[in-house]
Amino acid sequence: MEPVNRALRRIPPWSLYILVAAWVLWMFWQGLQGHLGVDPVKVLEHTYGERALQLLIAGLAVTPLRRFFGLNLMRFRRALGLTAFGLVLCHLLVWLVLDVQIVTQIVADVLKRPYITIGMLGFALMLPLAVTSNNWSIRRLGARWRVLHRLTYGVGLLAGLHYVMLAKGFQLEPLLYFAVILGLVLARVDWKACLIRSDRANARRDSLQNP
Repeated sequence: MEPVNRALRRIPPWSLYILVAAWVLWMFWQGLQGHLGVDPVKVLEHTYGERALQLLIAGLAVTPLRRFFGLNLMRFRRALGLTAFGLVLCHLLVWLVLDVQIVTQIVADVLKRPYITIGMLGFALMLPLAVTSNNWSIRRLGARWRVLHRLTYGVGLLAGLHYVMLAKGFQLEPLLYFAVILGLVLARVDWKACLIRSDRANARRDSLQNP
């Protein structure tokens, strides 16, 4: 894996911002040119959302990939998170501005449609993550920064659930996405430490019950 890691170190993280921004503009241009079918707004909305979900999954996979396979993508983690946020924002703007457009209908959809409520909650959780994804915030918040950015796990789960609930009928793809996200979240848990803490708690309880 070391040759792969050396090759990755030659790639600047900012290149991901350029690549994603160029793709977003290209997709929008395709819609304007009528190359996205009879309902380009829905295609844009779905495609931006799905790519955002894929980038969220990639961000969640950074630590497990390093822990289990030695693949070091840590220097790309911030770019993955911010580009995922940017695509979620594009997904939301297409829905707000090009799809629904009516403010009262937007509010009604958020309140009455559970999958939209879940999606908006996930977006709300992403806001503090995006705002604090900079060196100044890391220095300012200190240890609290790591605690705050654990919201990433919740964002991933909410995004996967949003996709599952959005699907009409039984569809395998959204379920696979959610299963991958759940697996990545569980992979971040230090099960050995949890077992040690559980054993210690049981030992303390036994000592109190049997002095």
